[in-house]
Amino acid sequence: MTGKAIVGKKVGMTQVWDEENRVIPVTVLQVPPCRVVQIKTPDRDGYSALQVTQGTVAEKNLNQAQLGHFDKAGVAPGKQLVELRVEDTEGYEIGQEISADIFVEGDIVDVSAVSKGKGFAGVMKRHGFAGQRASHGAHKVHRKPGAIGQCATPSRVFQGKKMPGRMGSQKTTIMNLTVVRSDSEGETILIKGSVPGPRGATVVVRNAVKVPINSGDNQ
Repeated sequence: MTGKAIVGKKVGMTQVWDEENRVIPVTVLQVPPCRVVQIKTPDRDGYSALQVTQGTVAEKNLNQAQLGHFDKAGVAPGKQLVELRVEDTEGYEIGQEISADIFVEGDIVDVSAVSKGKGFAGVMKRHGFAGQRASHGAHKVHRKPGAIGQCATPSRVFQGKKMPGRMGSQKTTIMNLTVVRSDSEGETILIKGSVPGPRGATVVVRNAVKVPINSGDNQ
């Protein structure tokens, strides 16, 4: 379980240079301050989490249930509500703002987002199958999966068999990425490497739950 988390928007990728003049590929995340709308506790809700919102939205664009939820918390309405699962909610208050400085340079984090949707894909693209042979009687089967089961027994295809189908557009988490830079004034966080999702995707950043031994204690 994580101790701290924040939600942002993926801007894109660029590169920066470290003190030894080595290039580092980074993903830029726009992280405006998050306002705490609701605090969930194990006693009342069965788990610990923070419900947060960002930005502002006109009240005319919200329904009555949404307006009532924000009014009850006394928080200005935001564009969306995101739940951040944390280990302990002690120290958080309704209306409190969480900014980019919650993470500092060198922190090891896990990043979650909905990956890019790639539509219908075959087994070679979707699962990395090798495909069929290119000669010796192979006819229009070069990218097909081959046999998918037995004939008489069990006379069916087992559930979970790797088959062609819809690829991408699912929640994806990349673990143990490094925070290269955190700027609360500029409302940005730079993460080393790539993160899931297209430009504009909602991204949740939380401190890593499985920190490698050689990375030190960067939680």
